[in-house]
Amino acid sequence: MFDNAFPMLSDIKMSLYYFLAGAIGGSLRHLYMFCTHYRENELNNYRDWVMYIFYPLFATGTAIIAVTIIQSGILMIEITDNVDDPYAQVCIAFFVGFGFNRFLNKLNEISTKIFETKKQQISIQKSEIDTKEGD
Repeated sequence: MFDNAFPMLSDIKMSLYYFLAGAIGGSLRHLYMFCTHYRENELNNYRDWVMYIFYPLFATGTAIIAVTIIQSGILMIEITDNVDDPYAQVCIAFFVGFGFNRFLNKLNEISTKIFETKKQQISIQKSEIDTKEGD
């Protein structure tokens, strides 16, 4: 039915599922956080309000990328590859949207480790040796 109604969207149907699941996760999380901070009278800065508007939008693209990273095999989470029932992928997209901040922190750690320069590696090794010698 979807393919007949919107033939131009059938190619990106799975990405739309992940996009919407990330949007729902990010919206639920930040709506909860907004209400919590509002009740505690902690929303006095307008910049905090902007965060609650944009984070769910950021979560949508991040959810799509997360599922892509998992399906590519870079991030090892085993899921069944069933094109007709992408429940596992949609759930992952939802959780990424819901835990958007934590997922970005983890991505930052991974990318920092992957793309370290030689100079950074030597500096880290020296600091580890200094720490061990100090013990």
